[in-house]
Amino acid sequence: MTLTPGILHPADGPPLVWVTVEIPRWGFLKRGSSGRIDFVSPLPCPYNYGSVPGWLGLEGDLLDALVLGPRLPRGALVQVRAYGAVGLADRGLYDDKLICGLVPPTPAELERVLAFFRLYGRCKGLLNRLRRRPGRTACEGWGTAEAAIARARPLVGPWRGPEVPF
Repeated sequence: MTLTPGILHPADGPPLVWVTVEIPRWGFLKRGSSGRIDFVSPLPCPYNYGSVPGWLGLEGDLLDALVLGPRLPRGALVQVRAYGAVGLADRGLYDDKLICGLVPPTPAELERVLAFFRLYGRCKGLLNRLRRRPGRTACEGWGTAEAAIARARPLVGPWRGPEVPF
């Protein structure tokens, strides 16, 4: 097993990651990794949504992670396996979303996750246009957790929030 702060790469399965829950399953408030409310959704998020502390994605915000399973409280820190990743272009910036859980997702769950991110990408694109934030926003499809983690970089110093406004 190799060890990276916050991420374990066991020889016997998918990576283990620590995830801080920012949006509990069925929550309406979309909070960013800084804790600020980004927007109030007209539809609840069907998954626990959060980030991997200490790791930055390509867009300069904490590495996003979705946690399958029962509702978890906001602020919960859980260790789960990363079974894959969905890519999202947000204003032209690539953003990985790790897909995590305590057990492997079923093919039906994976289809629902992808459908969610396709819808999310369209809705976020509309919100970006309303906010006059240019750039393509769309779901890019599936990738591996290992590739998403390899693209991420460790946070150096204290977390001060994302480099670009969301």
